[in-house]
Amino acid sequence: MKLSARNVIKGKVTKIVKGAVNSEVTIEVAGGTQIVSIITNSSVKSLGLKKGKEAYAVIKASNVMVAVD
Repeated sequence: MKLSARNVIKGKVTKIVKGAVNSEVTIEVAGGTQIVSIITNSSVKSLGLKKGKEAYAVIKASNVMVAVD
C-alpha cells in the first residue's frame, strides 16, 4: 500500500456501529488510543471490516483544530 498521507496508524477494529447509510468504526491504536471514523456501509463491507481485524487509520487533513476549556 502506498499513500500520500503521512499519518498512517495501524490498529485493531474494536467497534462498528452501523447506521442507515454510514457506520462509525472505532480503531484502537498503540497505547489504547481510539480513533473513530465515519465511513459508508459499503466501504465497511468492501474492506471486510469486523471487530478484531487489523486496519489502518489514515489521516490526511489540510488543518487540525485545537481547543481548550
